[in-house]
Amino acid sequence: MPIVINSNLPARKILEEENIFLMTGRMADKQDIRPLKILILNLMPTKVVTETQLLRLLSNSPLQVKVKLLQTASYVSKNTPQQHFLDFYKVFDQVKDSRFDGLIITGAPVEQMPFEEVEYWPELAQILEWSKTNVYSTLHICWGAQAGLYHHYGIDKKPLQEKLFGVYPHTPAHITHAVTRGFDEVFYMPHSRHTDVSIEDAEACKELTILASSEEAGLAMAANHDNRQIFIFGHCEYDRDTLSKEYFRDVERGLPIHVPKNYFPQDDPAKEPPFTWRSHANLFFYNWLNHVVYQNTPYDLDELAPLKGRKKGNRE
Repeated sequence: MPIVINSNLPARKILEEENIFLMTGRMADKQDIRPLKILILNLMPTKVVTETQLLRLLSNSPLQVKVKLLQTASYVSKNTPQQHFLDFYKVFDQVKDSRFDGLIITGAPVEQMPFEEVEYWPELAQILEWSKTNVYSTLHICWGAQAGLYHHYGIDKKPLQEKLFGVYPHTPAHITHAVTRGFDEVFYMPHSRHTDVSIEDAEACKELTILASSEEAGLAMAANHDNRQIFIFGHCEYDRDTLSKEYFRDVERGLPIHVPKNYFPQDDPAKEPPFTWRSHANLFFYNWLNHVVYQNTPYDLDELAPLKGRKKGNRE
């Protein structure tokens, strides 16, 4: 089944060239099924690139998925034309009375700032709280995962001595878990971050289950016990050349940056990196959509039961 998007979205042309099954809203309305309603809060500076990456992965299932894009009203990215936001994005006030099967909260380039100093933190905290009553399952990515753990469970991020930058091997902790079902015993995922959430802090929270980790990259995936909140600390949605573009950008700016680990063949930036994480990225998103969301979300979203969360900082 297809992913349902706005017919004018820039990602459409790219995905059609990749033979991704797409459908416009007008065509989808003629089908007598209820599509999964997925909301994407896109906090990344490269909006169109991130949209395309996530839509590509959301399309890889037999389910019809209808996507809405969300931006913060308290901060508007300067890297994307404003007309793009006007054409394709909503703000929270426009969706707060709606319910969704799934919500994706992306990473953001603000990880070295305390959460409360991020300009849109009050708005994000409101969305995180809203997700407990209006969303069946929320997928938090990278900084979005750190923000979710901090807001819901009081687990803070910690600075790393140097940037974690590269593609790292990971081991799933539960290969029969809904999210990691079908994973190999070792899988790869890109990371690009200056901060970390320690495995010990996550393990100390009785409501969380560690799903995957890495000797080099640390905590990789976690979930609460009913999978209403999923946390992934890397970027399995990244394209083959995403880390390459980031590396050359920082080199050009004269910033301190090492060659991404386990990425370029022989650590030679002149060579094309192999795409070693694509299959597990597709499997992860398929598992989330099918085994977590589709199999459990109510057909009538008005029957969605609130997620019983704890107050920030309470780990008992």
